[in-house]
Amino acid sequence: MIKVGVVGAAGKMGSEVCKAVVADSGTELAAAVDPFSPGALVHGVVVESDLKALSGAGVEVAVDFTHPNAVFENALHCLEAGIHVVIGTTGLGEDEIGTIEKAAADSDANAFIAPNFAIGAVLMMQFAKEAARHFERAEIIELHHDQKADAPSGTAIRTAELMEAERGEWPERPDSVESINAVRGGLVGGVRIHSVRLPGLVAHQEVVLGTDGQTLTIRHDSTDRSSFMPGVILAIKEVAQRPGLTVGLESLLGF
Repeated sequence: MIKVGVVGAAGKMGSEVCKAVVADSGTELAAAVDPFSPGALVHGVVVESDLKALSGAGVEVAVDFTHPNAVFENALHCLEAGIHVVIGTTGLGEDEIGTIEKAAADSDANAFIAPNFAIGAVLMMQFAKEAARHFERAEIIELHHDQKADAPSGTAIRTAELMEAERGEWPERPDSVESINAVRGGLVGGVRIHSVRLPGLVAHQEVVLGTDGQTLTIRHDSTDRSSFMPGVILAIKEVAQRPGLTVGLESLLGF
């Protein structure tokens, strides 16, 4: 039985993680941390405000679904305390990820970061990666709920990076005149990303590829946060066996 602590436990994703941990026969919800909801009860566990509660409860794996402003320090705290950490919060910069990687290498604990824990989303990224070799251009439209703190999404960035790594540089494209600044979206690895934030959405992404005479659209939709939970539970069970830092759920799925 793996003792799990959830950081951001009172949030929408955090509470869903708590529910999944309680429901799984191989995991135990040992601690819940959320500085904004101390004293609340989440699936039978009282929410604490301080990360020290993780060590006090004997937590082996901490799961972080908090905020881009908090996740970096949370991850370093866990690694320094010898607690494996599974990170679902997006918005970490390259330098921060590099620091987490070094901290994991120097620790007895490991770190796992995934921009998306939905298995369908991981498949979507892999399909887009394969398709990238056969098309001249690609653009990504990612759509999320209006409370998401970062844009573009970690999934969109990861998708663009995987596509570029597979095919190398994209061909030069003709310049277009923007009558409204940034209307063509942001450029990541030769792929333009467009971010939509609206109430009613959860997490959605569409990759549109084009070449002479044809287009290909690859889309994934998470209509409920429960879609992320099988991936989260898988990461909780695997992180102890993956030394250092691991990025991407695809590494746990045999890709």
